[in-house]
Amino acid sequence: MISNGLTPMTRLEVVVDASDVPFVEQLLVAEGVTGWTGVPAASGFGHHGRSEGRLMFNDHTGPTMLVAVLPDGVLDGVLAGMREFFVTHAGVMFISETYVSRPEYFMAPVSATSG
Repeated sequence: MISNGLTPMTRLEVVVDASDVPFVEQLLVAEGVTGWTGVPAASGFGHHGRSEGRLMFNDHTGPTMLVAVLPDGVLDGVLAGMREFFVTHAGVMFISETYVSRPEYFMAPVSATSG
């Protein structure tokens, strides 16, 4: 049940190799995403077996998960860019509905998107 006063938005979770994070970040900025959280050393299990996600020498190797909340009108561009990316790169993407209490945190200022 969703409480009054919450705004529906879209949650994006992307897991890619740390070396691919700059591409994803550039795509998010280009599409108007105002922020995200990066979780280095993500671990899990999938098609290629277990991924421990340990930081070996630095935070530039291993799987990283990026989490962002997208306002209306942003998802299609992000999906198109990530689908093209996944043709030649490993990773996964999850999209889900979420609700936020401060939607203004996820909206780009008019000056930032009008170029």
